[in-house]
Amino acid sequence: MGAVIKIPGQNPTKGILFYMAGIFFMATMDFLAKLVAQDVHIAMAIWARYAGQTALVTAIFLPSLATIARTRYPKLQFARSAFLLLGTTLFFISLTKLGLAEATAIMDLNPVLITLGGAFLLGETFGARRAFGIAAALIGALIIIRPGSDVFSPAAILPLIAAAGFASFVLITRRVGHDEDPRTSLFYAALLGALATSIAVPFFWSTPTPMTVFYMVLIGVAGSLGQFFLIRAVSFAEAGAVAPFSYVGLLIAAFWGMVVFDEFPDAATWIGAAIIVAAGIYVWHRERVTSRA
Repeated sequence: MGAVIKIPGQNPTKGILFYMAGIFFMATMDFLAKLVAQDVHIAMAIWARYAGQTALVTAIFLPSLATIARTRYPKLQFARSAFLLLGTTLFFISLTKLGLAEATAIMDLNPVLITLGGAFLLGETFGARRAFGIAAALIGALIIIRPGSDVFSPAAILPLIAAAGFASFVLITRRVGHDEDPRTSLFYAALLGALATSIAVPFFWSTPTPMTVFYMVLIGVAGSLGQFFLIRAVSFAEAGAVAPFSYVGLLIAAFWGMVVFDEFPDAATWIGAAIIVAAGIYVWHRERVTSRA
């Protein structure tokens, strides 16, 4: 295990708040992708996510784009983008086969991978309190998933692999985040995906409705905002500290599922969600106490 990486200006509370904002926008992006998939092929939603972020970042930071494009970690930035593309692609595909809350619940196993990866790969602390928070949140997720139910179909493997991809993305972001411009990470997070999906999307293209075009634009905006806040989050707090708050996305997914898709979670889902929220609040409280100490 390597040495613990200390970050100047570390602020767990600020990191957690940024992370929750990022999760909100990413969960909103997911429900927009499910909407788009009702009209056109899901490949168009994936393309909109990456092409939109690349276009938005380029337009906003055009005067300083030459500076932003310089990275100290070209190989790691490539790996970040590749893992994110893998996670996004598989998760978006799973949304066409599973309910929004179901897919998100399986995807929300990634905090376990983030925390364990942070301990074994980045040398971050993995104490009893973090372990308790992660375990409790995982139990809540398992209550929602209910092994042996219809959720465990072959399609359930897709968000599971996506969770590993997203966890790898967060860990690499953590590795480069302490001395890389957040705008640089934001730019490279989308660049590979934009190039790859722009090559692939013509094979799946069909004419979208005006409303679907609007949703596709929103996917790019929500993805950009989500990425920015997640990058900022792990520059203020360790990956293990913010990981439990990924479960907030499950509540957001359940909300959008009810409002937009008439998917009403049952009692077990609400019980699991309550455990997840309680675990997240506990970890946040302990991080604040530790930071003050």
